[in-house]
Amino acid sequence: QVQLVESGGGLVQAGGSLRLSCAASGRTFSSYNVGWFRQAPGKEREFVAAIGWRSGGTYYGDSVKGRFTISIDNAKNAVYLQMNSLKPEDTAVYYCAASRSLFGESPSYAPRTYSSWGQGTQVTVSS
Repeated sequence: QVQLVESGGGLVQAGGSLRLSCAASGRTFSSYNVGWFRQAPGKEREFVAAIGWRSGGTYYGDSVKGRFTISIDNAKNAVYLQMNSLKPEDTAVYYCAASRSLFGESPSYAPRTYSSWGQGTQVTVSS
């Protein structure tokens, strides 16, 4: 099981940028799809972005397309979420998650399919 630790959250004004990091320990990201999810108070956990370990393909939720970019640095065993043009509605706790992809399956959008989760990092966007 891979252990995940997120960092990079904080307070930013609307229109600003943040970069979140997800570091893996225990194992590398090899054969794991990695996703970012977020959860605002009183709301369900929402899919933000994911990257496939075999194809490198990237996937985004509709609300962040064109503003957020997910990337992986295999040398550093880290996944990043670059968030630009932030809006107050992006305020949430952001979680990194990983799911095994033994046969190169594409990442899932469903949180229940991810077996490893980080502790979350708070992102607050002020208007």
